[in-house]
Amino acid sequence: MKKDIIIPEVKDVHIAVVKEWNEDFSSNDWNIYLINNRREPLESVMVMSRGKHRDGRKTTTFRHAFPVVAAKTAVKVELIMEQVFPFMNEFILTYFIEQTLYDKTFMAAPNTINENNFSDLPVMNQEGVLLK
Repeated sequence: MKKDIIIPEVKDVHIAVVKEWNEDFSSNDWNIYLINNRREPLESVMVMSRGKHRDGRKTTTFRHAFPVVAAKTAVKVELIMEQVFPFMNEFILTYFIEQTLYDKTFMAAPNTINENNFSDLPVMNQEGVLLK
Protein backbone atom coordinates (compact mmCIF):
# COMPACT_ATOMS: atom_id res chain seq x y z
CA MET A 1 0.00 0.00 0.00
CA LYS A 2 2.64 2.51 1.00
CA LYS A 3 4.63 1.55 -2.09
CA ASP A 4 1.63 2.55 -4.24
CA ILE A 5 1.70 6.19 -3.07
CA ILE A 6 3.39 8.37 -5.65
CA ILE A 7 4.96 11.55 -4.29
CA PRO A 8 5.78 13.84 -7.23
CA GLU A 9 9.04 15.78 -7.21
CA VAL A 10 8.81 19.56 -7.08
CA LYS A 11 10.66 20.98 -10.11
CA ASP A 12 11.09 24.57 -11.30
CA VAL A 13 9.25 26.03 -8.30
CA HIS A 14 11.40 27.94 -5.82
CA ILE A 15 11.39 30.02 -2.67
CA ALA A 16 13.85 32.94 -2.74
CA VAL A 17 14.89 35.78 -0.46
CA VAL A 18 15.45 39.12 -2.19
CA LYS A 19 16.84 42.38 -0.83
CA GLU A 20 14.85 45.28 -2.30
CA TRP A 21 14.66 49.03 -1.91
CA ASN A 22 11.46 50.16 -0.18
CA GLU A 23 10.48 53.63 -1.41
CA ASP A 24 7.93 54.17 1.36
CA PHE A 25 10.41 53.67 4.19
CA SER A 26 13.66 54.56 2.36
CA SER A 27 15.24 51.28 3.43
CA ASN A 28 16.42 47.97 2.06
CA ASP A 29 13.94 45.23 2.96
CA TRP A 30 14.29 41.48 2.65
CA ASN A 31 11.30 39.78 1.02
CA ILE A 32 10.34 36.15 0.44
CA TYR A 33 9.19 35.27 -3.08
CA LEU A 34 7.57 32.21 -4.57
CA ILE A 35 8.90 31.65 -8.10
CA ASN A 36 7.00 29.55 -10.62
CA ASN A 37 9.42 28.74 -13.43
CA ARG A 38 7.08 26.10 -14.90
CA ARG A 39 5.02 26.29 -18.09
CA GLU A 40 1.77 25.76 -16.22
CA PRO A 41 0.13 27.70 -13.38
CA LEU A 42 0.18 26.56 -9.77
CA GLU A 43 -3.26 26.32 -8.17
CA SER A 44 -4.46 26.44 -4.56
CA VAL A 45 -1.02 27.48 -3.34
CA MET A 46 -0.25 27.55 0.39
CA VAL A 47 3.00 28.80 1.92
CA MET A 48 3.62 28.34 5.63
CA SER A 49 6.67 29.93 7.26
CA ARG A 50 8.21 29.58 10.69
CA GLY A 51 11.57 29.87 12.38
CA LYS A 52 13.28 28.25 15.34
CA HIS A 53 16.45 29.32 17.13
CA ARG A 54 18.78 26.81 18.79
CA ASP A 55 18.11 28.49 22.16
CA GLY A 56 14.41 27.56 21.90
CA ARG A 57 12.98 30.86 20.64
CA LYS A 58 10.43 30.58 17.84
CA THR A 59 8.94 32.98 15.33
CA THR A 60 5.27 33.38 14.66
CA THR A 61 3.91 30.93 12.10
CA PHE A 62 2.60 32.68 8.98
CA ARG A 63 0.30 31.16 6.39
CA HIS A 64 -0.31 32.61 2.94
CA ALA A 65 -2.70 31.44 0.23
CA PHE A 66 -2.69 32.22 -3.47
CA PRO A 67 -5.52 30.90 -5.66
CA VAL A 68 -3.26 30.83 -8.74
CA VAL A 69 0.39 31.61 -9.45
CA ALA A 70 0.77 32.06 -13.20
CA ALA A 71 3.47 30.32 -15.21
CA LYS A 72 6.88 32.03 -15.39
CA THR A 73 6.05 34.54 -12.64
CA ALA A 74 7.03 35.35 -9.08
CA VAL A 75 4.82 36.53 -6.23
CA LYS A 76 5.87 38.28 -3.05
CA VAL A 77 4.97 36.14 -0.06
CA GLU A 78 6.14 38.14 2.97
CA LEU A 79 8.69 40.45 4.52
CA ILE A 80 11.43 38.77 6.58
CA MET A 81 13.28 40.69 9.28
CA GLU A 82 17.06 40.47 9.63
CA GLN A 83 16.60 39.62 13.31
CA VAL A 84 15.45 36.10 12.35
CA PHE A 85 18.39 35.35 10.03
CA PRO A 86 20.17 33.49 12.91
CA PHE A 87 17.13 31.17 13.11
CA MET A 88 16.49 28.00 11.11
CA ASN A 89 13.79 29.35 8.80
CA GLU A 90 11.41 26.90 7.17
CA PHE A 91 8.97 27.48 4.31
CA ILE A 92 6.48 24.72 3.56
CA LEU A 93 4.97 24.96 0.08
CA THR A 94 1.90 23.04 -1.09
CA TYR A 95 0.15 23.43 -4.45
CA PHE A 96 -1.76 21.63 -7.18
CA ILE A 97 -1.02 21.22 -10.87
CA GLU A 98 -4.20 19.85 -12.39
CA GLN A 99 -5.27 17.11 -9.95
CA THR A 100 -1.81 16.38 -8.52
CA LEU A 101 -0.74 17.67 -5.11
CA TYR A 102 2.88 18.82 -4.70
CA ASP A 103 4.62 19.53 -1.41
CA LYS A 104 8.13 20.68 -0.49
CA THR A 105 9.88 22.19 2.52
CA PHE A 106 12.52 24.84 1.82
CA MET A 107 15.06 25.62 4.53
CA ALA A 108 17.31 28.59 5.27
CA ALA A 109 19.99 27.49 7.73
CA PRO A 110 21.06 30.04 10.36
CA ASN A 111 22.90 33.06 8.88
CA THR A 112 22.73 31.81 5.27
CA ILE A 113 20.48 34.66 4.16
CA ASN A 114 23.06 37.25 3.16
CA GLU A 115 24.45 38.96 0.07
CA ASN A 116 27.41 36.52 -0.09
CA ASN A 117 24.94 33.78 -1.06
CA PHE A 118 23.23 35.73 -3.85
CA SER A 119 22.71 34.05 -7.21
CA ASP A 120 20.68 34.91 -10.31
CA LEU A 121 17.03 34.06 -9.75
CA PRO A 122 14.88 32.49 -12.44
CA VAL A 123 12.01 34.59 -13.85
CA MET A 124 12.81 37.66 -11.71
CA ASN A 125 15.93 39.09 -13.40
CA GLN A 126 17.28 39.85 -9.93
CA GLU A 127 19.75 38.39 -7.51
CA GLY A 128 18.79 36.78 -4.23
CA VAL A 129 19.21 33.72 -2.05
CA LEU A 130 17.57 30.65 -3.56
CA LEU A 131 16.51 28.32 -0.75
CA LYS A 132 16.99 24.57 -0.92
